[in-house]
Amino acid sequence: MNSISTQQRAFLHTCPGPGTLFDFSTGPHPARVSGWCDSEIDVPDGSTHFGFVSRGHVRLRCASGAFELNHGMYFAVPGAMRVAGHGTGMVVSMTGVRALFQIGGPVEAKGRLRYIDGCSDTLLIAPPLRGDPCLNLLHIPPGTNQTAHTHPSLRVGIVVDGAGSCRTPEGDTPLTPGLVFAIPTGRRHSFHTDRRSLRIVAWHPDSDCGPTDDDHPMLNRTVVDARPVNAPGD
Repeated sequence: MNSISTQQRAFLHTCPGPGTLFDFSTGPHPARVSGWCDSEIDVPDGSTHFGFVSRGHVRLRCASGAFELNHGMYFAVPGAMRVAGHGTGMVVSMTGVRALFQIGGPVEAKGRLRYIDGCSDTLLIAPPLRGDPCLNLLHIPPGTNQTAHTHPSLRVGIVVDGAGSCRTPEGDTPLTPGLVFAIPTGRRHSFHTDRRSLRIVAWHPDSDCGPTDDDHPMLNRTVVDARPVNAPGD
């Protein structure tokens, strides 16, 4: 178990296994990262759980029912849930938020949105409200030497497939399929590949995009007397 307060300078990484991998429950975005490996894992109520199946086949049980998930599928589950089966994966459980129940995947070969240095990204699970957590697919093509950068909040990821490394001031960390990692707030890092591409599913605890009470599709596309109801000046 690792704490963001004691590992602020470290690039945290581990292979999936049963139980807690990282504990950020005392951080600004309280969350706990758990894994499973050909085992059963229960996560309690009081949180929303964002997860990804990195290998094999599992069954997810929650208040919405029982669902079969294969390699490359992802989910968001509010409330208690259980994952069991032959496979590996990661779950990020965050308190204080309640996402919409979602299951999706398998993830695509490349992202749909442009990212830095020729990389691409897909927003797999979008925030229901601006500021809520999100889940992303990051594709890093072969021959990438990414520009060193930081993020204003914690990042948690799992390697889907491919090969590469993450570079921090402490050195390079090899990234291989199934490996789970966490990057603390403000930690300088970059991703690098050689002959193979790299796909990563990454969780963010906050989003600076998404709908608000004054900006969402239903409201934006509502017109009264030829004037949008949320037009400036209303």
